[in-house]
Amino acid sequence: ITRMHFQWDWLCLGVLIISSVAAEIENEETLDADVEVEDFDKQSEEADVDRDKSSLEVVYQTPKPTGEVYFTETFDGVLAGWVLSKTKKEDTDDNIAKYDGKWEVEELKENTVPGDRGLVLKSVAKHHAISAMLTKAFIFDNKPLIVQYEVNFQEGIDCGGAYIKLLSSSGDLNLEYFFDKTPYTIMFGPDKCGEDYKLHFIFRHKNPKTGEYDEKHAKRPDVDLKKFYLDKKTHLYTLVLKPDDTFEMLIDQSVVSKGSLLEDMVPSVNPPKEIEDPSDKKPDDWDERPKIPDPNAVKPDDWDEDEPSKIEDPDAVKPEGWLDDEPQYIPDPNAKKPKDWDEEIDGEWEAPQIPNPKCETAPGCGHWVRPMKNNPNYKGKWKAPMIDNPNYQGIWSPRKIPNPDYFEDLHPFKMTTVSAIGLELWSMTSDIYFDNFIICSEKEVADRWAADGWGLKKLVASANEPGMFSQLVTAAEDHPWLWVLYILTLALPVGLGVLFCWPAKKTDEDIDYKKPDVSKPITKGELKQEREDLEDDEIELEEEKENEETAEDERREMEETKREVIKDAKKMGREAFPSEEEGEGGEDIDDEEENEVADGSQEEGDKSNKSGSEDEVSLA
Repeated sequence: ITRMHFQWDWLCLGVLIISSVAAEIENEETLDADVEVEDFDKQSEEADVDRDKSSLEVVYQTPKPTGEVYFTETFDGVLAGWVLSKTKKEDTDDNIAKYDGKWEVEELKENTVPGDRGLVLKSVAKHHAISAMLTKAFIFDNKPLIVQYEVNFQEGIDCGGAYIKLLSSSGDLNLEYFFDKTPYTIMFGPDKCGEDYKLHFIFRHKNPKTGEYDEKHAKRPDVDLKKFYLDKKTHLYTLVLKPDDTFEMLIDQSVVSKGSLLEDMVPSVNPPKEIEDPSDKKPDDWDERPKIPDPNAVKPDDWDEDEPSKIEDPDAVKPEGWLDDEPQYIPDPNAKKPKDWDEEIDGEWEAPQIPNPKCETAPGCGHWVRPMKNNPNYKGKWKAPMIDNPNYQGIWSPRKIPNPDYFEDLHPFKMTTVSAIGLELWSMTSDIYFDNFIICSEKEVADRWAADGWGLKKLVASANEPGMFSQLVTAAEDHPWLWVLYILTLALPVGLGVLFCWPAKKTDEDIDYKKPDVSKPITKGELKQEREDLEDDEIELEEEKENEETAEDERREMEETKREVIKDAKKMGREAFPSEEEGEGGEDIDDEEENEVADGSQEEGDKSNKSGSEDEVSLA
């Protein structure tokens, strides 16, 4: 039973290991567990692409919007409507202030879909700015705003962004002068520098009292964004703003962050009703100390503040063999002055110091010093004990007054109208790919657009994915501890096979009947021990046999006594009733009783003989 439990424990352990490996591989392909995954529109499956075919066999068709849109761009045709900025960035050195970064329209470097092209940022360490007017302006009224586009960091990303800006409508908006200070309503998209991975959602809120604009930043997503910046795959970024003042940010149609414009922006849209009075000052006699030294405490007379915390150990004794005259380090006798050593420039040459080899076998070298120990008389500087402060007034804080700048905007969704889209970027990495921009109000329209563009790219990339072995190796490179799981997983079938198929271990009874191995050499000590063990066993068997014989004798005596009692009883009966028939019957009964007793004795004797035979077999 113990063996069965042990085997089942191993089986359960194996299942857990395999499950953990499968879960890790799955996690590498999806977001964290707290990411809310939306169902991908079933229309994406209509792009029926065989995963086993090469991307060269895919027939690509430029996506077309299926409903009302405010802007779309696929970059598959002529780059019309896009305007390069001709201005300079303010407060920057003149040599890098100009927006002279290059843009190109080209296909992806990897997982190419023939005919599908995108806008690519080509320059390194330069400012880039390009923008286009919307087909029609988006007014924040009673319809949702959905902004969606694709990004591929084809060379990874060191420091740079891939976010877009939705430019605010104004009478003087000139796209040729689009730069970092151009007013925008929303900024959305990925950004990374160093190890700081961000997904921006910023909107500029207009203060209804002052008319000034303040930037409101969405809180950071709770998921790890690193994968989307480094895997060199095309990812779909979506922002959804709803008239109920809520928002969602999605990557690859999976929600990575959501919240309320009123509650989840930093700083908050609406200021506090009350603020601290800037003119209020803490009184000079305000006591914030919860504890104070006891003013009535007195330092004890025997308190010596001059006692050191450590003293030499007077009981310490210098170890025997201590080499007082030997230094711990000596010049290396094998060192030689370099040939190019110039004493006028380098000074007098000295051999480098090495540990004294004589000290390696000795307790120590050099001048012996007594070790230090804690001073039992040390008490340190005396301080009065602390007591509760009777004058404690708590932590002071300024009084609250009504906030003169307070306002309440219950619908921050009603932002400034948007009339243009722009990319104003700086990057230390080139070949950032943008594609398939769409601005609309219906989620179904955006999903269909994604199915015809990003969905096709995803299928092609999946078809070109390396095999399972390569994926496992890649996962282990990112998480080295996975190698342990792989080894355990490979060793598990072998271990289970040994546990279940290996011959069972022989029991003690089998060992008792096993013949001794004659060929195995036996020492005198072992032979003597075995002889003593056999003699002990024989003594025990003889004692058991004697006990059995004594019990048998007692049983026989009891039977004899029983028979004599029966005979006497019957004899007395015959004397009382001396009829001939009854006498004959009595004799018969007497004979039958005697036979039964004799038979019983014979059976007991057979059992005894059988027991003795078994003992003899055991001794043999």
